[in-house]
Amino acid sequence: MSVWLPTAPCTPGACVEPAPAAAAVPRAVLRLTAVVALVLAGVTLTPLGGRIPAEWVGRWCRAIVRAIGVQVRITGAAAPSGGLLLVANHVSWLDIPLLTAVRPARMLAKTEIRQWPVAGALAARGGALFIERDRLRALPETVARIAEALRQGAAVAAFPEGSTWCGRAHGRFHRAVFQAALDAGVPVQPVRLRYTQEGGTASTAAAFVGEDTLLASLWRVARTRGLVAEVEIRPVIQPGTHPDRRTLAAAARSIAPEPDWTHAVLVADAQASPGRGAGCISHAATAAPTRPATTALRTTDGTARR
Repeated sequence: MSVWLPTAPCTPGACVEPAPAAAAVPRAVLRLTAVVALVLAGVTLTPLGGRIPAEWVGRWCRAIVRAIGVQVRITGAAAPSGGLLLVANHVSWLDIPLLTAVRPARMLAKTEIRQWPVAGALAARGGALFIERDRLRALPETVARIAEALRQGAAVAAFPEGSTWCGRAHGRFHRAVFQAALDAGVPVQPVRLRYTQEGGTASTAAAFVGEDTLLASLWRVARTRGLVAEVEIRPVIQPGTHPDRRTLAAAARSIAPEPDWTHAVLVADAQASPGRGAGCISHAATAAPTRPATTALRTTDGTARR
């Protein structure tokens, strides 16, 4: 793996807190069965291509999220039509159907996903743009492909952090994908994703981080009661309002929820000192900050750029 690839310090042991209230096993099994049925239905209908109305695609994506027991709350104005770069912070595999529910889009995905059973075929048929993340020389060609799709009026969805974070800490937005929006002269639609328990308390139950497996994440989400996905559609960033990809990425990055800097520092420390990560969530929630925010920012950014 190349050293320049985006990484996150978040791990299941350090970040993912146990669900305060777990659904019964039979209910969780029923939820997973419903998700599998919906995904297989999507695979069956995908060859129909453009004959599936975009509204149906959005409803199908919401149905997948709800089938696994997650409530969806979407706020903000509808995303505009035409060429559009759709960007969001990245926490979970749930982010993908949630973004598609905002507006059906061609997903920017790593090439490894193409090899996944069922999901890989579904992503390819859905027009995903695959990126070879371990080949830096392929980046200009990828940016050109994204720009061409945008010029043709497609929406392209991307997670500029480049890796999943737990939701209490966040990574920086990498700039390359924003160059495609500048080259194509299309707007950028930021979307803020946040997972909470009923009552508004932030939750990491949906986080899909580190060495976590998809099956383990699916089961954890299915067993969690009262999980809510909050999807906030932020004001669109019109073309021509930012002169370069650095300022455009910074403007889009402002969508992310305020991070818990104490948690971010403790996760980074847990990476450096094995065995400390198990209690970092509870400690972060109760302890007063022991380091200034600027130090925390440097710590998390330094870790993310490993």
